[in-house]
Amino acid sequence: MPDAVKDALELVTAWAGRPITSTTIKGGLSHHISRLETEDGERWLLRVLDPAIAAAGLGIPLDQEIANTLRAASTGIGARVLHVMPGALVLEYLDGVTLDAPAVRTPAMIEKVAAACRRLHAGPPFVNDFSIFRKLDDLLARCRTHELRLPAGYADLLPVVADIEAAVNARPLPTVPCHNDLLAENLIATGPDIRIIDYQLSGNNDPSFELGDIAAESDLDPDQVVRLTRAYFGDDEQVPRVRLNLIMSNLTWTLWFVVHQGLVRDRALPGFDYNAEAADKFAQAVRDIEDPSFGHLIDGRTSPTC
Repeated sequence: MPDAVKDALELVTAWAGRPITSTTIKGGLSHHISRLETEDGERWLLRVLDPAIAAAGLGIPLDQEIANTLRAASTGIGARVLHVMPGALVLEYLDGVTLDAPAVRTPAMIEKVAAACRRLHAGPPFVNDFSIFRKLDDLLARCRTHELRLPAGYADLLPVVADIEAAVNARPLPTVPCHNDLLAENLIATGPDIRIIDYQLSGNNDPSFELGDIAAESDLDPDQVVRLTRAYFGDDEQVPRVRLNLIMSNLTWTLWFVVHQGLVRDRALPGFDYNAEAADKFAQAVRDIEDPSFGHLIDGRTSPTC
């Protein structure tokens, strides 16, 4: 057990005023997450933030993550923050069902996820801004500095990234407080509602990236992307923008996995293949860029093939 986790557990025990049992929760790819329990059945979640993750560009600075977690909690979408310690948080334990990609793809769940995003986005602004284009630049620079191997053909697609950025910047949307990393496992179904956890990459951003990232992480098909966009915006106007951000999600998080494997492999989740995940995300991005409908997306238009 890392020293930082031991120190945090000692502080939590003092805060709780009674013995606690800690069980590591597998699934987090970066920070240390534990379920805490007392003999009388109270449960909390301990999130110990690893400064090496932010230093490698894989998350925002820890003080920003804590501040944004507090702001998300104020909306009722994030878990309540019960105790703040140096580099760690004690959170409300959300007693619900952690979603997976097939669950997100169902029509009813798409509607609920869109509603959860609207609620988060209507909350107080986060303390930092986030751009998926600048995050790609940052991760790419780290790959080059440390001579990390990119998937074959990655550099050839960088002009496409510039085209996508120009297309979405032609008609910018107001930024809102976004999670920016909504893989299914960061969505918890608690009764009729969806709660959103893990604000490691949060920041004020274009809401269409939030939707595109959801679509990428849960591999939504074009019809499901339309459903998600319609559920959030109320119409289909932003469908091309969401689909372009889907591509940007896959292209950028390809580099996230390359950097994680290359710079902080000692903190990798046992049994998780970071290289395979990078290759899969890149293959999905290539698939969508090579699709005949891509030109229509750049033009901001929909067509029967979109």
